[in-house]
Amino acid sequence: MSYAVIKTGGKQYRVQQGDVLRVELLDAEEGAAVKFDQVLLVGEGESITVGAPVVAGATVSATVRKHGRADKVRIIKFRRRKHYKRQQGHRQHFTEVEITGINA
Repeated sequence: MSYAVIKTGGKQYRVQQGDVLRVELLDAEEGAAVKFDQVLLVGEGESITVGAPVVAGATVSATVRKHGRADKVRIIKFRRRKHYKRQQGHRQHFTEVEITGINA
């Protein structure tokens, strides 16, 4: 089974065909096909191709399943006995994609 390491949204992901993962928000409609061209590594069995920094000509194709927002993260700043308390919440946007193919 072949796999690849891709870079998107400032993060790196190890993917195989059929994987479903959540990445940073992409500008694509639901059901649309997207290509990741920043492929850092491609491996199949014992053979591994490492890019410098990317593998030339390699792409990973995927389809957008849905867009959404993650669970709320609570940010709390608190100093005891100082009458100081700040609360803030954040919900990160994401895009859920399904990997359809790895072209090395």
